[in-house]
Amino acid sequence: MNRLTPSFSAATAAVVFVALALVPVLDSGYWTGQATRYVLFGMFAMSLSLLWGRAGLLAFGHAVFFGIGGYGMASLTMGLFGDGTVWALLARPWVALPVSVAGAGLAAAALGWFLFLGRGVSGAYLAIITLSVAVIVEQAVRGVYALGGDNGLVGVPALGAWAANPFDPVPMFYAVLVTAVVVYVGLDLLLRSRVGALLTAVSTNPDRLGHFGYSVFAVRLGAFVLGAAIAGLAGAMFVATDGFASPSLIGFGLSAEVLIWVALGGRSIVLAAFLGAVAVRLAEAFLSGLLGDFWLLALGLVFMGSVVLLPQGLIATPMLWLNNRLGQGSKSKSRAAPGPANEGMV
Repeated sequence: MNRLTPSFSAATAAVVFVALALVPVLDSGYWTGQATRYVLFGMFAMSLSLLWGRAGLLAFGHAVFFGIGGYGMASLTMGLFGDGTVWALLARPWVALPVSVAGAGLAAAALGWFLFLGRGVSGAYLAIITLSVAVIVEQAVRGVYALGGDNGLVGVPALGAWAANPFDPVPMFYAVLVTAVVVYVGLDLLLRSRVGALLTAVSTNPDRLGHFGYSVFAVRLGAFVLGAAIAGLAGAMFVATDGFASPSLIGFGLSAEVLIWVALGGRSIVLAAFLGAVAVRLAEAFLSGLLGDFWLLALGLVFMGSVVLLPQGLIATPMLWLNNRLGQGSKSKSRAAPGPANEGMV
């Protein structure tokens, strides 16, 4: 499985995140708000890249954890559970945020225990089960009046409640961007460590990994919980910046979208998956105005072409090519460099 060198990965990520940091400088209004959503969807895509691209776990209902984080954040900050001292503390956005993330992680732990215990399930069976869970949870949320039913929850307190103007998009954007950078760096370091090797092994040959004494169940469950927690973080921050939580954050629609983002970007490279989400959402903003609803048809055609012609992803393919070219160039220079024993020789 192809990987980017640490130097190339760090340089590319720096360019991407610095470019995003300049968005409020160019436009501190509409596009800053849009970029905030794009970055959060990119973080969501990174969580699926971890599961699908590295651990080989195709979770077709991954949006359920995004939605759990979102509804957890909305419910806590809106005080839906009560107004006691404890609930008042949990209503603070920066307290509700980690609690919501933990809720998504605990839900994944409970589901993962069922899915991966023993020989466990994977492949198409895992995709079908997780999709079914997402559909069931979405319908359950639609039937709960306390959660707004079909209409969702409106008026979720802003993430920037600590700022002078809680609804100023600029501080919220930078808070989201810094969080995305931390998540990316953490995942990059994790995947380059021994844990990353275990995730690759559990994806390519779980039986051999088990023969070497490692717990396939523990590796899969750990990846599943971590991916869900990151998705829950993205969902919690999304509703706190958007001010709205709806059942569409949980079900099939968003689950299918994130799969397309990751597949187009490149599932094996976290940064490519992030860029895939940003690129598709940006394309939607422009193409929906030009093509109307037909932009989805254009996206579908691009997706099918990418799967057939560029299976590593539209963004990952040129990244890997450039990474390999730079690597070959540095190797050629190192071979050509004269050593002390060759000095003075023709």
